[in-house]
Amino acid sequence: MNIDKAVFVFAGAIVLTGLALGTFVNSWWYLLSAFAGLNMIQAAFTGFCPAAIIFRALGLKPGPAFGKIASCDRP
Repeated sequence: MNIDKAVFVFAGAIVLTGLALGTFVNSWWYLLSAFAGLNMIQAAFTGFCPAAIIFRALGLKPGPAFGKIASCDRP
C-alpha cells in the first residue's frame, strides 16, 4: 500500500466513523466527518496533508499524489 491509498482509506474511515457515531451515539459526532471533509479540501488547495506526513514517517512509499507533499524536509 502506498501513501495515497492509505490517506484515502484513513479519510474514508474517519468519515464513516463520524457518521456512525453521529447516528447512534450523539449528533455532535457529525463534526468529526465535517472536520475530515474540511481537511481534505484544504489539502487539495494547500498541498499540506498531515496524514500523508505521518504515513511517510511510518515507512509507506509515496504514490503519485503525495510524492512531494509528504516530505518533511520542505522549506
